Amino acid sequence: MDRYSQANLLNWNERAALHSTDTTGSYRIAQVLAGGSSLHEIEEREIGDIAGLDAVHLQCHIGLDTLSLKHLGARSVAGLDFSPVAIAAADDFARHAGTSARFVVGRVEEAPDLLGRGSFDLAFVTWGAINWLADIRLWARTVAALLRPGGRLYLLEGHPQMNQCELQGGRLAFEFPHAGATDEPLAFDEAQTYTGDERSLSATRNYEWIHPLGSVVGAVLEAGLRLDFLREHDRIAWRAFEGMIEDGVDLFRLPPGIAAPPLAFSIGATRPG
Repeated sequence: MDRYSQANLLNWNERAALHSTDTTGSYRIAQVLAGGSSLHEIEEREIGDIAGLDAVHLQCHIGLDTLSLKHLGARSVAGLDFSPVAIAAADDFARHAGTSARFVVGRVEEAPDLLGRGSFDLAFVTWGAINWLADIRLWARTVAALLRPGGRLYLLEGHPQMNQCELQGGRLAFEFPHAGATDEPLAFDEAQTYTGDERSLSATRNYEWIHPLGSVVGAVLEAGLRLDFLREHDRIAWRAFEGMIEDGVDLFRLPPGIAAPPLAFSIGATRPG
């Protein structure tokens, strides 16, 4: 494991411990344990009817969205994350919810060997996932390897243009380069996690990559998947900038008067049968 991944693992082990004992309500733990869903309106609407599907959730973190897919009708669900702390929490949540799920510790590229090549009807990847990966083409090839013929990818992410911006003087300004414009990842030090939890992180350093939209779409196509849709959204699942206003349940938009790029994008793609 390279030094960037090692730092991110330390960071995410700590975040997983905080998120699995979340008191802010951000992760909707009680709702999922009661048999409900933690998915937001955007992804629940766009994935459509998943009854009877075998679903894999890559970078599943503490597994609440994975369990939600099962609660929404998936025949089986599997989740993979590189953090053993996150996977231990996911297993614990599954036991408390009485929900059948398979959770495995591993890196994204290990998923086909750990979970089974060509074993899934749906690959689910959402909200703050691909920005932690250096190689977007490897990610797309991994997704394609996991899917059966006719299986589909659903990706919902923060928009790369939004991720390049900072709010300065009431305006969004480009601050960060995208992957390809720099040889190094972006380095951040954050003392607290994004949920509003006031507990501090000790492993504050983390590294991210901003993958341009063209690179993501290109990687999906190069992996042999057929693009079904590409959509852009003006809401995201976290307060990326000061002054964002809630629009829906745990979805946020910028207030009127601030010119902004799309805040999120979603992709649906199918492995030809």
